[in-house]
Amino acid sequence: MYTEIQQCRQQGLRKAQVAQALGIDVKTVTKYWLMPPDEFAFNLSCGKSRSKRLDDYEAVILHWLLAFPQLSAAQIEDRLRERVPGISFRERTVRRFVSRLREKHHLPRQLTTESRQYVAVEELPPGLQLQMDFGETWVRPAHSPQQIKLYCFAAVLSHSRYKYAAWLDRPFTSDDLVRCLDDCFEFLGGMPCELVLDQDKLAIVSENYGDVIHTRAFEAFRQDRHLLVRLCRKQDPESKGKIESVVKYLKRHFAADRFYMNLQNWNQDTLEWLDRTGNAKVHGTTHRSPAEMFAAEQLHLRALPPQMPRLEPVHTVAVRKDNTVLYCGNRYSVPVGTYRPGRNLVVTFFEDELYLTDEKHQRIASHPLCEGKGQLIQNSNHRRDHSFRIAELYELTLAAWGDAPAVRQLLDGIQQQKPRYVRDQFQLLRNVAVQHDPGTLSQALRYCLERDLYSAVDIRDAAQCLSKKSPEVTFVPAAPLPPHLRQTTAKRDPKVYAALATKVLQ
Repeated sequence: MYTEIQQCRQQGLRKAQVAQALGIDVKTVTKYWLMPPDEFAFNLSCGKSRSKRLDDYEAVILHWLLAFPQLSAAQIEDRLRERVPGISFRERTVRRFVSRLREKHHLPRQLTTESRQYVAVEELPPGLQLQMDFGETWVRPAHSPQQIKLYCFAAVLSHSRYKYAAWLDRPFTSDDLVRCLDDCFEFLGGMPCELVLDQDKLAIVSENYGDVIHTRAFEAFRQDRHLLVRLCRKQDPESKGKIESVVKYLKRHFAADRFYMNLQNWNQDTLEWLDRTGNAKVHGTTHRSPAEMFAAEQLHLRALPPQMPRLEPVHTVAVRKDNTVLYCGNRYSVPVGTYRPGRNLVVTFFEDELYLTDEKHQRIASHPLCEGKGQLIQNSNHRRDHSFRIAELYELTLAAWGDAPAVRQLLDGIQQQKPRYVRDQFQLLRNVAVQHDPGTLSQALRYCLERDLYSAVDIRDAAQCLSKKSPEVTFVPAAPLPPHLRQTTAKRDPKVYAALATKVLQ
């Protein structure tokens, strides 16, 4: 390179022309433009023997690159800081060192190129907008060759680029989304005015031409927190590019080639990574770290609403066949219908109360904590299925049959004569109302009331019989038989057969 620069200078070319012809920077050309050969040789000999600040970690970095060729220089820098506390060097130092190692050992890193054209947008004011999204990635457990999939919730403040993330080992639900947003607001110490998200089924039922229909859980949360929601267009997630970059950052920088122990440690490592790297590194656009900008933006966030103290989970317990759970030698009841094979509930405490919640963090039951042993702590409301109250079932059945005095008479009679089976009787009546036409139902009702038959089973049988519409059969009495057909056959005395059998045996 030095020789080619000198030859071009002797030919009368300008520095810019030489840099363009050789494909190097103009500063490099200027550096060697008037340098004597002796000085260049001396600098070259000194450069070969000069040590690098990361030479002591060359073997470790090379091992990482051989095992995981896709590792970036930023990931390697974070791993060095994680494993060697207090180490100090600049990002450019790591980037150049990694680049030399890749070139020396022929370890290329394949990168995808983006062909889409983007337009810069104005920066939003602080405290206005939070972008959120979901992601998923495969990770390798530390003690198993079988990979598992983790699901990520990520959020970022549009002004400061301050990030938050949480992981689950199962797909998210609408209740998980609400819980993650609450955790995110608590992490930020306040709430923004607007949420930006995809048309995800966890939050959105339909865009409805602008009159957006949200899911029940998300709509209740949105109204309670007084949040505005801005949806991205379908098949255009990059309209919220900040959070898309955060999800990619989490998957490629934090989660890539990291061993998974358990979900609790993974989420804890994520928060430490955010504090150490994700929110600490200087952003390429703002030229300030997100943590520094967030210190000012936090003052513009809305205050959090008062909430009950969080219940820390103790452990899970299995639901028994008698719809109870066993904890510390005592049985605590849950509503009838809670049991199913393999179902577990989470035990949590608040003051002297024991709470049982399901996998979606919905409360199933609560009881006073019992200090004894062998006790049955039961709520009387758990003995029956309260999915529908009797009054509601009464009105539903009445609507199915038509609000008429005869129908009310039937339902009142069933309540008086069969109080234990009112639910079953009303459910059967609703099924009968669906299966038959109004004319058949009216005839069956009149038939049963005339005979004081206050039973859904009788109503059903009557309706089935009337719906067959079989022709009536007329029975004609038979004519008297002629004398020769009225003769009777003589009957022999059984003793004759007994005597004959005795004779045969002899």
